Amino acid sequence: MEEIGKVTGFFAHPSVAAIDITKGTLRVGDRVKIRGHTTDFEQVVESMQIEHKPIEEAKPGDKIGLKVKEKVRPHDTVYKL
Repeated sequence: MEEIGKVTGFFAHPSVAAIDITKGTLRVGDRVKIRGHTTDFEQVVESMQIEHKPIEEAKPGDKIGLKVKEKVRPHDTVYKL
């Protein structure tokens, strides 16, 4: 399990996490785990966006929107499995 970023925000409709990518790369199809004080779940990356434009890969320094299946909170850690 490799830490790749932190959650900076959450939008309920649609269920999207704002994430700062800090290490490694994240691609559509990768499996991630999001863990925090009250958050702990895994999911497959189905879609990501930067500035409302779909992307296939995110790299360090990117600020992405990631569709999530559960509520996340700022400062939750994102891991690539």
